[in-house]
Amino acid sequence: MLSFPNCKINLGLRILDKREDGYHNLVSVFYPVKWCDALEIIVADEFSFVSEGLKVDGNEEHNLCVKAYRILQKEFSLAPVKIALLKNIPMGAGLGGGSADGAFTLSMLNELFKLKLNTDQLKSYALQLGSDCPFFIENKPMLVTGKGELMENAAVDLSEYFIELIYPDIAISTEWAFREFAKTAHKISDPDAIDSLKGLLRQPLYNWQKELVNDFEQGVAGFYSEVSIIKKQLYAAGAVYASMSGSGSSVFGIFEEKPKEIFFKSSFQRFSGKL
Repeated sequence: MLSFPNCKINLGLRILDKREDGYHNLVSVFYPVKWCDALEIIVADEFSFVSEGLKVDGNEEHNLCVKAYRILQKEFSLAPVKIALLKNIPMGAGLGGGSADGAFTLSMLNELFKLKLNTDQLKSYALQLGSDCPFFIENKPMLVTGKGELMENAAVDLSEYFIELIYPDIAISTEWAFREFAKTAHKISDPDAIDSLKGLLRQPLYNWQKELVNDFEQGVAGFYSEVSIIKKQLYAAGAVYASMSGSGSSVFGIFEEKPKEIFFKSSFQRFSGKL
């Protein structure tokens, strides 16, 4: 069985108050993008996991594909499988590629072993993998709140637009991004942030430039000038909106028409296409 886990971008990201569990409440819109990994799962005599493409650091058992299998294996006594991952989506990029891989693994195992888990059940298992993972079960535009696990449909359709998505080869940890945000933040509590974001999404994209912000961007760009430089290049090329995604460091531009060639450093990874 083969699938192609895709990434996401954040349309706005506001960090709100700090929770008792140490996390922050936030509000954002997750929007799926067709930059994909490739994931194959087949029944095997013994369990194995292999990853090719971009190098994935860390212990195999910490990989979200493996964690997803272990969760369902324990619950349903699954037979062994071979999981093969071709990694194309960069890591530490604010694109949720690892979360997508874990969520797609759950969905594929559900189909492969005919577990008959419904969407809500799959999202519950996905939440055990991480806050971003449930989004990739439904994989459509979602307004997310809480620490990222609470979702509702987002009334935004960018299917007629084009995207340029650039990763400047800078891996950002979410923990580091939060620390940098704390240095630049004047206020982290905005009780109207959810309604404000919903209202902005109903406005023309040109209105997003000044109002639809990612609270992580100032801190990350203050440390890595590449983020600001890429954003300026995208606007210069005609983007109607450009922003850093998630906790960084990827930057995307949304265009009304397919943009002409934009030249970036050869070390940067890049996705171009229709949204």
